[in-house]
Amino acid sequence: MKNNIYLLLFIVLCMSCGDDYVPKPKAFLRLDYPQHKYVRPDFTGLPFSFETNNLATEVNVKPMRAATESYGIDLQYPSMKGTIFVTYKAVNNDKKVLEKYLRDAEKLTIEHMIKAEEVPPMFPFENKKERVYGVFSEVKGDVASPAQFYVTDSVNHFLTGSLYFYAKPNYDSILPAANYLEKDIQHIMETLRWK
Repeated sequence: MKNNIYLLLFIVLCMSCGDDYVPKPKAFLRLDYPQHKYVRPDFTGLPFSFETNNLATEVNVKPMRAATESYGIDLQYPSMKGTIFVTYKAVNNDKKVLEKYLRDAEKLTIEHMIKAEEVPPMFPFENKKERVYGVFSEVKGDVASPAQFYVTDSVNHFLTGSLYFYAKPNYDSILPAANYLEKDIQHIMETLRWK
């Protein structure tokens, strides 16, 4: 009888300790970024201007080649570990130079398509009043640069830019920051003014 009680007690204990496993639902990390607030930095001596997000705490302007009137601007977002690299090149009414710059800009996007999961259609941009024409390209997937753009007046000016993060390209992880910074890129295109 004593053995039966121990056996019964053992069975009850074994059955009462079992928990049904319930998997956690899939979720994404919620990242809240501040509202976009734009300012127009003083790009003294440059043949263009545009508005930047005040979250871009470090704006570095570098003359690249004085002879060809080329400039580089790095819009750094330390809180997101990302940078929008902007490059300006003078065209000086030379169609061959403009065609070369256009090919180079398209080549950059094509190079990132190799690792892309999806390449949405390119978005043409046109502001006839300010003579700004261009294309915004987005590349989805584990790519080094998820967004690129270029704009030109088709005669004298050509400006191109690309977004990079200082992290291993993991699309799911950088997606919220990429979406936020893509709005900044579009705002750069919309507010660009040639001088």
